[in-house]
Amino acid sequence: MNVAFLIVRAIVGLGIAAHGAQKLFGWFGGYGVAGTGGFFEGLGFRPGAVFAVAAGLGEFAGVLTFLGLGGALGPVLTIAVMTTAILTVHLGKGFFTATNGPELPLLYIAGSLAIAFAGNGAYSLDRLFGITSLSGGSAVWYAVALAVVLGALNASVRRATSSPAATQ
Repeated sequence: MNVAFLIVRAIVGLGIAAHGAQKLFGWFGGYGVAGTGGFFEGLGFRPGAVFAVAAGLGEFAGVLTFLGLGGALGPVLTIAVMTTAILTVHLGKGFFTATNGPELPLLYIAGSLAIAFAGNGAYSLDRLFGITSLSGGSAVWYAVALAVVLGALNASVRRATSSPAATQ
């Protein structure tokens, strides 16, 4: 079972961390803070670079998930960022990734929920350092609820964008 926890943490944690590295550093074909910031400006998030850094850091925290460090912190940050992504980019576009639907963010959320509630397993830095109070239990419910609320609030701060057709 602990090997399964490690595999899930590696896939979810490193996968989402790579998305953060795209935003923060331009790695893996990403656009870095400037390019991602421009995209976020187009979504109505201003200043775009600030939101790009915040999203990038939230995703790059997947490294915590991979390492099994900080209990539910990494998974909860993933849930917050993916909630914002679903509400601002993916909602209303069908289900599948091929149509820019929420399939992939929902998979990250599902994996993150499983890790947050099950814990990091034996092969984790939390276990190595004897940290046991950061996963499972009612505190995780509160943290997940807070992540969803913060993701929704983040989505709500967008400003309406003006299209060229609207200004003519």
